[in-house]
Amino acid sequence: MEYKCQNCGGSMEFDSASQKLICPYCGAAFDPAAYDAAMQGGAGEQTPEGQQVGEFDETQQLGTVNQQEWNVNEDGLMSYICKNCGGEVVGDDSLASTNCPYCDSPIIRNDQFAGMLKPELLIPFKVDKKTAKEKLNEFISSKKLVPAVFKDQKHIDEIKGVYVPFWLFDADVFAEAKFNARRTHARSNGEEIEYFDVYRSGDMSFRNIPADAASKMEDAMMDSIEPFEMEEAVNFSTAYLAGFMADKYDVSPEDCMKRGLQRIKSSAEEALSNEVNGFDYHSCEASNVVVQNSESHYALLPVWILNTTWNGNQYRFAMNGQTGKFIGDLPYDKSLYWKYFLRAAIPSVLIIFAILFFVWWIR
Repeated sequence: MEYKCQNCGGSMEFDSASQKLICPYCGAAFDPAAYDAAMQGGAGEQTPEGQQVGEFDETQQLGTVNQQEWNVNEDGLMSYICKNCGGEVVGDDSLASTNCPYCDSPIIRNDQFAGMLKPELLIPFKVDKKTAKEKLNEFISSKKLVPAVFKDQKHIDEIKGVYVPFWLFDADVFAEAKFNARRTHARSNGEEIEYFDVYRSGDMSFRNIPADAASKMEDAMMDSIEPFEMEEAVNFSTAYLAGFMADKYDVSPEDCMKRGLQRIKSSAEEALSNEVNGFDYHSCEASNVVVQNSESHYALLPVWILNTTWNGNQYRFAMNGQTGKFIGDLPYDKSLYWKYFLRAAIPSVLIIFAILFFVWWIR
């Protein structure tokens, strides 16, 4: 969808610094949600009705999700598909010549974007492209043995802002655990060690536990750029997509459930462990975490992504588009390694040879 300025008719994009739709021609600024509501005749976004929650175990669904289908075409957006990795993204017509954010292959327009639920929540980009490029360039420049392709400014310019799909899980739990604990006392004739069985239990509530819903995005990478500050999430509005891409989820909430549950259980066990005090050492022997209520929500979270292919391997960099937290792996160029090695080694060898020659000569 092309967002036209109501003053001059220019095309606007979402500005992460001001959190507004900005017109580059006349400088006008508009609130995204208000603009979207006005374009829809003042209807605005409808708040999903209350959802039922209930008890479940790991074989059941984790709550319910918003069942409203997202008709991308009605919102004036276009969908694109990568023929290489199968990735599907949605955006405006400015993406016609762009590349896939996941494998860097060309993507083409796709006439259908079916089978996708409409997001409930979205965290707008706060880190702009300029800042993302600067941080990436600073990171790469600090590595001397990085291949030249990674330092190419034109390549760094290709970093893409993508709203990555996430399932957010809410749950109330009852947790209990048994710990083996040890306390050591100094005695005149040595040490005395006491052993204890320690029990802890309690009720806890967890909100907005994230699990990314894009199979093409490594879970470990998405976990590493957390946390996202969910208190800054807003109701979904297509106006926030202006100038960015949004990925289509391909992992269902049921499939993400195990990850969500495991994170909730681990957090609950850690909270109980933190309540075991006054001992030199303790470890968890057994635990039981019962999830009593749950809900799941579909959200889009901001990520800057850059893919680079080198020697047949793919390297990906990701940055939290809200906080700026960055992660990425870099290879080293063996030819550069030997270049630096020889540059450092040759003078040293010459100096050693000169010393030996001098010692031989004065004899």
